[in-house]
Amino acid sequence: MRILGIDPGTSVVGWGVVEGSRRKLSSVSFGCILTVSSSSFPEKLAEISQEINRIIFKYRPSAVSIEEPFFAKNAKVSLKIGEVVGAVMLTALNAGAEVFVYGVNEIKSAVVGYGKAGKEQVQEMVKILLNLDEIPKPDDAADALAAAICHCNSLGTGNIKEFL
Repeated sequence: MRILGIDPGTSVVGWGVVEGSRRKLSSVSFGCILTVSSSSFPEKLAEISQEINRIIFKYRPSAVSIEEPFFAKNAKVSLKIGEVVGAVMLTALNAGAEVFVYGVNEIKSAVVGYGKAGKEQVQEMVKILLNLDEIPKPDDAADALAAAICHCNSLGTGNIKEFL
């Protein structure tokens, strides 16, 4: 199974593709979508959607696992990240992929075994689980790989949380 993980953001969207099963996972590719800072927000959404579409058609994941937006202190930021998630969901569904959303604590628990693990612990476990030489950079890509790993680890456990 091939899964695309997404770490949503308004300026940087992390993405990572993993392949395999719960017992043996490997990284196919990962990176970040960087939007143009001078673009309007709708233009940024269009950029993100186009890049997600390109990634889906290049790597052909059967599922897209998205980190659920957290509620920031700034409601405006939370709303915009939610809009990014909506754009990613719509793009993935239109491309024929199933969409799943997991909370930050669910992802940490699936990757590290502890829902309140630190960012460094998650990144180190991503490196170990995917047998990488170093921790994926930037952090957004590592977080996206963690979201993909979470979905892989949820398969067959009954813990899958389909958003739509």
